[in-house]
Amino acid sequence: MHQEDLVAVNQIAAVVHPDYPESPAVFAERLRLFARGCWIAADAQDVVHGYAISHPALLGQPPALNCLLQQLPAAPACLYLHDVALNEQARGYGLGSALLTLLRVQARQLSMAQLALTAVNGSTAYWQQLGFHEYQGADVSLAARITSYAAAARYLIMAVD
Repeated sequence: MHQEDLVAVNQIAAVVHPDYPESPAVFAERLRLFARGCWIAADAQDVVHGYAISHPALLGQPPALNCLLQQLPAAPACLYLHDVALNEQARGYGLGSALLTLLRVQARQLSMAQLALTAVNGSTAYWQQLGFHEYQGADVSLAARITSYAAAARYLIMAVD
């Protein structure tokens, strides 16, 4: 992902995640803080059909919805998949599995043993099929962050290996 892709990223986010709006500043900050964790899915004509944004994080401490990070943690424990969205044309091509492969490689390169994400829109079962499971160390702080997305949101983790 590059700066010029952010217009398309924000457009896709508005369509795919209308119930979870985030300021364009959130996506721009993630790209600025950790560009190597930000990807787009584009076709042969360079039309963007989806994106994924990840960054190092503390396990059990995901950012709340529409929250700026300011900086990455000094001693991160996981690679956090902040957001992934695909428009209808990009679904069904195995991009979710390909993304998971990318995340695992990147987590290994960063010496992180865990991947984490917040499942929304009824996607918990999808992520569990890929190997994620609910985090067992939940506390009041985690619950507050997760419910900023939705009452049904779930914080999931997966061992990299």
